[in-house]
Amino acid sequence: MDRLSFDNPLFATYVIAATILILKAAAMAWLVVIRMIRENGGFRSPEDIRKTLANPRPHPLQLEPNERVERLRRIQLNDLESLPYFFVAGFLWILTEPSLLLAQWLLYGYVVTRLAHFVAYLTAQIHDIRALLWTPGSLILIYMAASTLLTALR
Repeated sequence: MDRLSFDNPLFATYVIAATILILKAAAMAWLVVIRMIRENGGFRSPEDIRKTLANPRPHPLQLEPNERVERLRRIQLNDLESLPYFFVAGFLWILTEPSLLLAQWLLYGYVVTRLAHFVAYLTAQIHDIRALLWTPGSLILIYMAASTLLTALR
């Protein structure tokens, strides 16, 4: 069986987990835009306050930071900082052929931690709660990377 085939349950598990996170990350851009429209602010570029059909009454205040928009931008930035490590570490790790059950626990566990972290950040939970939700995902990445390295060194 080809390791990079949907017939391989390890690869399929990775693809499902990665795809969910890609869709979540892509949705973040839309959430930022929707929030900017609803808030009529949080724009970043001076050209964004030119009169257009989408912005018929531009105002300089639209360029000022808007906490509701900025919160979503911080969540998006957090994804952009975290998800590439998962995509690479997870892909390399499944090439080591771990047990399917362990792969499902770790790959889907990472997805759950990212989604829970998103909800905590979106609902303005304290840093301690966000850190508590971030930590398992970080440990999963470290485990996958270290396990991959040890396998490669053998």
